[in-house]
Amino acid sequence: MSNGRIWPYGIGIAITLVFSFCVATIFITESSAIQESDAYMTKYQEADLNANDFIKKRMAFDKLYTIEYVTKKISGKSPVISYKVSTKDGIVLNNAKIKIAISRPETDAFDKTLETPSIDNGVYSFALDKFPKQGVWNIIAKVSVENKERFLNMKTDTRNPRFYEF
Repeated sequence: MSNGRIWPYGIGIAITLVFSFCVATIFITESSAIQESDAYMTKYQEADLNANDFIKKRMAFDKLYTIEYVTKKISGKSPVISYKVSTKDGIVLNNAKIKIAISRPETDAFDKTLETPSIDNGVYSFALDKFPKQGVWNIIAKVSVENKERFLNMKTDTRNPRFYEF
């Protein structure tokens, strides 16, 4: 074996190791959870496949309706998240469907979805008991009127109740 016949074994072992790592990578990837898209409340794959539909629905929504975030401040205790939906003419809508998802940027352990708002003169309000943890939260709203949809993403910080960004 010392006269140069060991190299075929080395090549065979290297090829076997590379193939084994490829198979292990595939199994590990298949078993990991699919993350939800931050923008469209769906899996990344579905958001990617339907991106054009989301854009068309948003454009159709924006031609006829407006959505406004009307919450003055969000604190950690008894927060109320409110949106106002109206037509471009200023007529308030009470028949829109709004669903919001609340999540932390770094983990999905505290995720909540709220689907039953109280409606008062076009203002849709979602009440929570409290945020499970102080700090930064992502709030994603999905607004549907007929077959038109609009997503509104924002970040808020419960340590600074008047802070939010779109």
